[in-house]
Amino acid sequence: MYRISPFVRHFGLALLLGIATATLWVNLAPASYYDFIEWHVAEVALPNWVWRGTVSITPFMVVADMLMALFFFFVGKELWESLILERGALAGRRAVFPMGLTVGGLIGAAPVWLVLQALIETAEEASFGQGWTVPLGTDVVLAYLVGRRVFGQGHPALHLLLLLAIATDILALLILGLTNPNLSWRLFWLALPLAASFGVWALCGRGPAPGATERQRRAGQRLWPYLLAGALSWFGTAASGMPAALGLLPVIPAIAHADRSFGLFAEAEGFLHDPLNRLAHLLVRPVAVILFLFGVIRGGVDFQAFAPTTLVTLGSLWIGRPLGMVTAGLALARASGLRLPPGVTTGDLLRIVMILSMGFTVPAIAISAALPGGAMQEAARLGLALSLLAGAVALVLPRPARPAGTPSQAGRVTQA
Repeated sequence: MYRISPFVRHFGLALLLGIATATLWVNLAPASYYDFIEWHVAEVALPNWVWRGTVSITPFMVVADMLMALFFFFVGKELWESLILERGALAGRRAVFPMGLTVGGLIGAAPVWLVLQALIETAEEASFGQGWTVPLGTDVVLAYLVGRRVFGQGHPALHLLLLLAIATDILALLILGLTNPNLSWRLFWLALPLAASFGVWALCGRGPAPGATERQRRAGQRLWPYLLAGALSWFGTAASGMPAALGLLPVIPAIAHADRSFGLFAEAEGFLHDPLNRLAHLLVRPVAVILFLFGVIRGGVDFQAFAPTTLVTLGSLWIGRPLGMVTAGLALARASGLRLPPGVTTGDLLRIVMILSMGFTVPAIAISAALPGGAMQEAARLGLALSLLAGAVALVLPRPARPAGTPSQAGRVTQA
């Protein structure tokens, strides 16, 4: 595993700055804040077979549905490389334990939401089973900020934390989309992302044929076919009723890529020039701006919004997810003898579970789709903000000892 690039830290700081800006705004001038995020820039009427109803172009729609697709492309690339590249962190049998923990966390959060909702929820607009997808996601960049301070740069536990956070967020968005009651026949629109991905792979992604000329090789390195395929993929995903933020993920497997993995967000990838890494390099600065904007649009926390929904959200993240992850880890260890990755101790895993008890980016997207607008959404958003205290607790715990062979902050280790 190689040193993680510093831009991931910049992502987290940009998101926090956006959240702080929005929180100050909503508490000092709430009317102007809500007027801004709900501002209808334009109304676009499309045929019903293309889109369900009129499309309202708002700051939230632009940031959460369009721009955040670039962020999830960025993190989805890392997950894909971990699964399929040589020496990837999730290649082969190594995927079983992390994916088991991920699924355990998802399974744990949902029923605790339902139980707490049945016991303490008092909102008039609430109905049983509503909103259970809110606590499924976590936050990749904030988890990295805390994990880097807890474990140190280059620690194997930091890489495991990132793997779990990325997988959790992407699966949570998939579940959010698949539970959308308005899907039905609209899922046929997913044929467009599949066709776009297969087409660009056939034309460019397979790489040049043996004996290809230099001109043909250079043509295979062009980025514009992937950009076109990405635009078609995003539109098909959004039209299908799935979360539009996932719209660029189907194209990732079709893009020509390197042969081996250097680790999640590895700094060494900056020296690679395959199309997939070049696209990622181009996104580094825009993604930082996008995360700041997302923090502004979805990060406004009203401190007067406390309600039972706040406790339901906190309980699902702080009780449900840890319980599910620990149960899944014990079950995997007992059933198949799976062990933690080299260099990761049981204490490290407990700290990882605590850090993943935070939730913000993906849960903030899920709130608008899973809960009725108004007081319930603001109460749940306050719960997400309070969940970040789990990261503060992880920071004040005694720092874990660095395993033998783990590098200093400037070094690197060989991947097991």
